[in-house]
Amino acid sequence: MNILLLGSGGREHALAWKISQSKLCSQLFIAPGNPGTAHCGINIDIPATDFEAVRKCCIDHAIDMLVVGPEEPLVKGIQDFFKADRALQHIMVIGPSQQAAQLEGSKAFAKSFMDRHNIPTAAYREFDIDNYEDGVAYLQSHALPIVLKADGLAAGKGVIICQNHVEAIAEFELMIQQSKFGDASRKVVVEDFLSGIEMSLFVLTDGENYVLLPEAKDYKRIGEGDKGLNTGGMGAISPVPFADEDFMQKAISRIVIPTIEGIKKDRLDYCGFIFIGLINISDDPYVIEYNCRMGDPETEVVMPRLKNDIVELLTAAAQQKLGGVKIETDGRTAVTVMAVSGGYPGEYEKGVPIDGLDLLQEEEALIFHAGTKQDGEGIVTNGGRVLTVTSFGDSVKNAAEKSKAILEVISFDGMYFRKDIGYEFY
Repeated sequence: MNILLLGSGGREHALAWKISQSKLCSQLFIAPGNPGTAHCGINIDIPATDFEAVRKCCIDHAIDMLVVGPEEPLVKGIQDFFKADRALQHIMVIGPSQQAAQLEGSKAFAKSFMDRHNIPTAAYREFDIDNYEDGVAYLQSHALPIVLKADGLAAGKGVIICQNHVEAIAEFELMIQQSKFGDASRKVVVEDFLSGIEMSLFVLTDGENYVLLPEAKDYKRIGEGDKGLNTGGMGAISPVPFADEDFMQKAISRIVIPTIEGIKKDRLDYCGFIFIGLINISDDPYVIEYNCRMGDPETEVVMPRLKNDIVELLTAAAQQKLGGVKIETDGRTAVTVMAVSGGYPGEYEKGVPIDGLDLLQEEEALIFHAGTKQDGEGIVTNGGRVLTVTSFGDSVKNAAEKSKAILEVISFDGMYFRKDIGYEFY
């Protein structure tokens, strides 16, 4: 079949790499893609959120399946757009409806969903301009630290952890009164702070049944030892050492199954991935957030460990035939380390030449492009997170050392990467 994959980051390169290996994939197109995805299929230079351009691409290339990588097209309703168009209705869309995508698109929607279906999560309240003064009073008496979350999509930057009441009220004002995150912070969710270690579960569902993909843990902070500013993700590991059979059974029975049952009870149209961000508190799992797509950079360790044909899985999801499907996983540990531009997550330069990519053999490691572009004969930086290197090993430390060794061969002006990904498990 002909498949169109939307997106341009490391997640999409990892998905493209996996999809291109499928015996069911005749041709793979990626829109807009990057220099890495160009080795897996044909890049088409259209934005993932330009639905009319995506429509034309699907018709021109006789697309049978659409796989949506990033969240924005889903939250904007691309699945609904396809279902409403006779010329597109036959195409299998991997991604939830606009309403179901509110599990990621609206923190308040997600918290209400968890409340309704008794899914363990932090206690919360939500506020907007209409009950702003109530929010200030609530913050003044709230236990510290306090978590403020912009309700809508804020490019991964809409969560602020405040260590004192003055800071919390100041940020609350900036978010609601000054539109710090634009429309995303018109409504703010105030949560209790949960202290523990985080990880991610990845569920593929057809709306009735589900399969659980390999779990992962990512590292968000820019500095080693998890210090400094939040980023889109500096690396990831899979499997997660503390996620033993007992913990995973708790996560499945208390979170995964109630989530799928909740989707059915609420009649949400959901065919695709559910990313469940968890926190482990004294060996009990709580949900921090839902995403309606795969994570990045977690996809770069999850896809390499997945032994199943991904297109077979996606087809089964689209046809509501996931019941009875067994997931096969590579038993080795995978660690990915992200190389970022100097200055990231603040201001950084683009268009910086990348050296060393031509010196590497494919069997040494998997290199997934994130923020890169072709510039004549060479490849240059085109984002804050530039590329990621994934390696296998018999331990977290062993796999991490391999990825770091590969990154020593690659270079660009200002390049930085964390040398301690997975450090708690060395």
